[in-house]
Amino acid sequence: MKQKIKVGIAQIAPVWLDQKSTIKKVIQYIVKAKKNGCSLVTFGEAVLPGYPFWVELTNGAKFESDVQKDLYAYYVRQAISVEQGDLAEVCEAARQKKIAVVLGTIEKAANRGGHSCYCSLVYIDEKGNIKNVHRKTMPTYEERLVWATGDGHGLRTFPHEAFTLGALNCWENWMPLSRAALYGQGENLHVALWPGNVRNTIDLTRYIAKESRSYVISVCGVLTKDDISNKIPHAKLIRKKAPKIMANGGSCIAGPNGTFIIPPLKNKEKLLVAEIDYNEVLRERQNFDVAGHYSRPDVTKLIVNRERQSIVEIEE
Repeated sequence: MKQKIKVGIAQIAPVWLDQKSTIKKVIQYIVKAKKNGCSLVTFGEAVLPGYPFWVELTNGAKFESDVQKDLYAYYVRQAISVEQGDLAEVCEAARQKKIAVVLGTIEKAANRGGHSCYCSLVYIDEKGNIKNVHRKTMPTYEERLVWATGDGHGLRTFPHEAFTLGALNCWENWMPLSRAALYGQGENLHVALWPGNVRNTIDLTRYIAKESRSYVISVCGVLTKDDISNKIPHAKLIRKKAPKIMANGGSCIAGPNGTFIIPPLKNKEKLLVAEIDYNEVLRERQNFDVAGHYSRPDVTKLIVNRERQSIVEIEE
């Protein structure tokens, strides 16, 4: 197991609400990350096929709105189905390049009927196997008008070289118990996925790193008004209401002592690369280990339900 590895942070704009074109772009950055020596590459929240920026711009809370119904129907069609193999090309790229991938997606979940959208981060290992699909446990604010509520099934960690990898979506990273669920499973390389804004990453990235004594990657997207294609329903309306910049990035990485290795990057598509050293985790755990020698499980303990939720349990 390598003690030092390179990690890639792909701060990209999706081909907004276009599944197939965005997959091609994701694969390009997987290849680019491997060329730069990375064993892991990460992508922002909902980058495939894109974050639902239209909701706050088009009166998304209006009931029985044809605008919202049109956009939702289009969104579901562009969402990915793991069971139907929509990520097969991404998995094959990971396998060929021998690189692990953390990818933010919008998932239409087969075990929940296939018509609702979940904000799901997907972890693909270096052999091209999908090892985890974590559905965001609680969509944030207006996201609840588009995304369904997830569950704890994906609150898991995975070995990656000498490290133990875990990930959370967006404001899940603010949730102390969600973080603790990963800390307790040995996490020391944390990936925080964001749609894209420096305000989200400038403080919390360093805080989580210092709290957990882990490396923390915050990976974001970027998006401008010019990225709204005419193919999208009500594109003209969305562009009329949209600011010039809808997502300004903010991707960064902090070390286990809470200092930035790469500070937040703003308003630019770029592959950021950093070398991280497992020994730095061990050095910082000397005086504080939140799930180890500084914990008191006899006093406080977390119970996690990792059952995949469904309304049907079939017995043959």
